[in-house]
Amino acid sequence: MQDADELTCLLNAWREDIESVPFPTFAELLIPEQKRRSAPSVTASASVQVTKTTGWRDR
Repeated sequence: MQDADELTCLLNAWREDIESVPFPTFAELLIPEQKRRSAPSVTASASVQVTKTTGWRDR
């Protein structure tokens, strides 16, 4: 029972410590403008063919 009392005291002390620090507030949240990306000039092609019987195989 003494262990439970000690744990309760530690938990209460931890809560008091956490609650003593004010939660940060932001007057205005600034999100930078996203840069536009161009599409890649070369499209990728698959070199593996998927089949139902084998699961996969190389061409």
